[in-house]
Amino acid sequence: MYIRVLGAAAGGGYPQWNCNHPNSRSARNKDPNAIARTQSSIAISLDKKRWFIFNASPDLRQQLWNNPELMPSAEDPLRYSPIMGVLLTNADVDHTAGLINLRESQSFNLYGTERVLGVLQSNTIFNVLNPKFVIRNPVKLNEPIPLKYTDNQESGITVTPFAVPGKVALWLEDESKGSNFGSVEEDTIALEVKGPEGNTEFFYIPGCANMPDWLKDKVDNSNLILFDGTLWTDDEMIKENVGIKTGQRMGHMSMSGAEGSIEAFKNLNIKRKIFIHINTTNPALLENSSERKIANEAGWEIAYDTMEIEI
Repeated sequence: MYIRVLGAAAGGGYPQWNCNHPNSRSARNKDPNAIARTQSSIAISLDKKRWFIFNASPDLRQQLWNNPELMPSAEDPLRYSPIMGVLLTNADVDHTAGLINLRESQSFNLYGTERVLGVLQSNTIFNVLNPKFVIRNPVKLNEPIPLKYTDNQESGITVTPFAVPGKVALWLEDESKGSNFGSVEEDTIALEVKGPEGNTEFFYIPGCANMPDWLKDKVDNSNLILFDGTLWTDDEMIKENVGIKTGQRMGHMSMSGAEGSIEAFKNLNIKRKIFIHINTTNPALLENSSERKIANEAGWEIAYDTMEIEI
């Protein structure tokens, strides 16, 4: 199985368009230690010819341009796409807005929970995805779903979605519904991905608010995990004067600290650990930072655009 990181940054990308934080300035000035990243998304394939995308970032058009294998080749018909399907893990803008790029009457399968598909259904702009071509496939928590190619043949890839701690997308928050803003289980899901042999190949968890014991047990002894790496510290954006919300308020756990992901994964046996969905303020983005060194020494990699992983 092949995994291509289309985008490794959190919402807004890196550098974020309106951010003048030192991290963003360095990336904007093309500092080699501050490599720019687009918004979070990955693609997977068994043959490098037919691909499934997990989350459709607003940067999707640029991401396809940066990854030619996901675009038509010279041998393909005049209208063709190697994209067989898109699976959404939540309704965040940075995971759904890219669907608008796929509106050109091109066939593909769209997968999401009833909650997420319901959000798309209620927002008429997504009607540009012609239902004659784009089949909306609801997925249920804890039930495996075989991903299908556009000719309706099973790909050999099976995905099982399961809920992880998190919260409803910021733009869907309802303060009248209490401290969790109306969040439900389907608002933040992770994916367990299996190949043709039925073995778990990797876990994809781009958003997660904490690591309960059951989640540790679930991912222990796995080959690979791509995990939420939004912030280095919970109050990072407040301390850096670029925001007013903590990571927990946004539904993300931090990399560092006693309650952070580096500590939570310390005693787990996972062959390869990669942080993805990384915010523009996170110092671990910088190749030469002490925070990057700490993460690397703890066995973590920092995802970057066009990163390719073979399992």
